[in-house]
Amino acid sequence: MKVADLSNETLAKIKTVRWDGIIEKHEGPFRWESEFRYAAAEFMEIEGRWVLLPIEALHHQNITILRTIWSADGNSLTLFLKDTTFEDHWSASGYMAVCDRPKGEEFFLAILYHEWFIIEKAELFED
Repeated sequence: MKVADLSNETLAKIKTVRWDGIIEKHEGPFRWESEFRYAAAEFMEIEGRWVLLPIEALHHQNITILRTIWSADGNSLTLFLKDTTFEDHWSASGYMAVCDRPKGEEFFLAILYHEWFIIEKAELFED
């Protein structure tokens, strides 16, 4: 799936959505409209589903999905990921995202994207 393949109606709906972010001390909320205007955000396929994160397509090759948590109703996704585009240190490459599936659509859209220190899952927790 590509952003360019979306209908004008779907794209217009996405552009009105705000997402919360804390990235390099810049705090949101931001609008998806700005992501399309000033960056090259593109869908990523994650576990067979399409997800739109505020990440430029050029960074996708540097993304590692560390953990996915799908909601019971299948309409929300929580992601923990690593982006080594600029650095590969646990304190500077971790991010988390919360994504919702827009009504009537088959993709997920980030509504929160924050920096996150990569913290390994403690052994006392189950997988």
